[in-house]
Amino acid sequence: MNRLLRLVCCLLFGVTPFHLAKAASADRPNVIFLMDDELGYYEPAFMGGQTIQTPNLDRMAAEGIVFNNLFAGSSVCAPTRCTFLTGKHSGHTSVRSNGGGTPLRAEEITIASMLKPLGYATGGFGKWGCGGRDSTGVPEKHGFDVFLGYYDQVHAHSYYPPYLIRNSEEVPLPGNHGLSDGQTYSHYVIHNAAMQFIRANANRPFFAYLPYTPPHGLFDIPDDDPAWGLYKDKPWPEQARRYAAMTTMVDRQVGEILALLKELGIEDRTLVFFSGDNGGADYFASAAHPRGVHSANKNPQTGVEYRGKKGNLYEGGLRIPFIARWPGRIAPGRITDHLGYFPDILPTVAEVTGAQAPGDIDGLSLLPTLIGEKAAGHPQAQHEYLYWEIGGWTAIRQGDWRAVKPPQAKVWELYDLATDPGESKDLASERPEIAARLAALAASAHEPVREGTFSRTDRHERDRRAKFGKQDEPEPEPRVNPMPTQGLIPNQGWKIVRFSSENASNGKLARNAIDGKPGTWWHSRFGENAARPPHELVIDLGTTRTIRGFVYLGRQDASWNGAIKDVEFGVSDNPNQFGPPVAKAALAKSKKPQTVACPETKGRYVRLHALSEYGGGGFATASELGVIGE
Repeated sequence: MNRLLRLVCCLLFGVTPFHLAKAASADRPNVIFLMDDELGYYEPAFMGGQTIQTPNLDRMAAEGIVFNNLFAGSSVCAPTRCTFLTGKHSGHTSVRSNGGGTPLRAEEITIASMLKPLGYATGGFGKWGCGGRDSTGVPEKHGFDVFLGYYDQVHAHSYYPPYLIRNSEEVPLPGNHGLSDGQTYSHYVIHNAAMQFIRANANRPFFAYLPYTPPHGLFDIPDDDPAWGLYKDKPWPEQARRYAAMTTMVDRQVGEILALLKELGIEDRTLVFFSGDNGGADYFASAAHPRGVHSANKNPQTGVEYRGKKGNLYEGGLRIPFIARWPGRIAPGRITDHLGYFPDILPTVAEVTGAQAPGDIDGLSLLPTLIGEKAAGHPQAQHEYLYWEIGGWTAIRQGDWRAVKPPQAKVWELYDLATDPGESKDLASERPEIAARLAALAASAHEPVREGTFSRTDRHERDRRAKFGKQDEPEPEPRVNPMPTQGLIPNQGWKIVRFSSENASNGKLARNAIDGKPGTWWHSRFGENAARPPHELVIDLGTTRTIRGFVYLGRQDASWNGAIKDVEFGVSDNPNQFGPPVAKAALAKSKKPQTVACPETKGRYVRLHALSEYGGGGFATASELGVIGE
């Protein structure tokens, strides 16, 4: 909203704009955002859930506002956290892969870095997921004074890892051996640190980001936790009982946070949010409970179900519980159908605190919905559309119209949510003009992903092994087949000129194909926005060579994912212009070196063109590439 319109609104309402009033005050409000990993839509009792006790969330909902249509930023963990932190939708974010440690770019602004210039203390406690150690995406490089928990998502799959991470350094957890084996329950450590942070910063403004892990991952909770006693005898599978207990444990901790705010005398100046992080996962499904024991995405009163679940972009993959509480500011007992999503949190926090939001965000402030348009000083802005993309999926919503394009689909599906909330009847052929309009908007919302980078990956890989308690046991070198040496041109001085894609988030880089180490390999990008085949590597041999053939060594681990089948090789003196291939072959599904001969050809640049692969996923991998000649 421009300044003139804001002024007009102020004159109409007869009030001072909220963010201007707060900016003039030294007593800026605190913000706490607790993001509960995996909690499904309709599972908490305040949403009508029948199986899980959530008395503190019920109280929070009664004392604040419940959003029925505040959607996650993505349908999986890391990408949804990135949309939350940056205020961008997933067509513009740097983290669109859920590999575990894909980094934010160094220059990206987050809620925490936005608040730092205002003197806010900033703390995070839980699962980060936006950059492994030694990457451009670690939280301490993005505005956080302290972050304690898991940087990598694989690390976060265990509640008994040997250590947690605090500002990129390890915090040992006594007696822990990974997975479900240990003496120190990691989540207790994380929650206690969050409570200490709030207490330590009670006399200054603070932002506490609490991306709590339970109930995601291994369904572990100590048997002596009071919440387990509520469910241990329920007639459900044990994992379903532990899931419920973990949710009730987090609910208890929400109550502890609210009680602490009251004890410290700061609850009236603390805006508290609670939400899920992505759509429910239909956990513990059976013939009797096809949507799971706890029935995520199924309305317990009406039986209406939202299609989809975690990982896809139908409504069920994106719907989350969402509450906001702010005594004295948010009127109690309210429910809103306002349509929004995670990118809206950053601009909301900006307006609440008087911070300056970045200019490239996609979110809109929710403040008028939270406290009323009169108190906010302006009407609630509405989105032209909401947009998501993940793993080949694309979805866009405009009002009640919703278009979805699943992976490999050639056409869009179209649904009218006003009459079909379960997305059961595709109207694309009946309303082609609406489908075309939404498809065009979706195309305009997407830009190619630009991820952050790692300076090194050894500590990141160590954190991933810590899930299993093997941080001091590097992965054994695979028993590899060596490349031949006779007849090959030495690869010293070779360079990769270009590549179709590489999976940088886990170190499967194009240069691995010419590093002389069969135990490393290149893998084309297999996360979100994966490049489609054919895949290529273009190599500079350093000088013009006489070439008689090529050697391909496939990846040497146990997987065949990306093992190349149909391949072409080209030779040229211009890296940007290759003529007809000098050799074609259908490679065998083999871990041994394979030779592809070609007529004697001179050239400086070599191109591998991978047309297909044995896994059927449209990827490409290579442990080593050799060139025969002199």
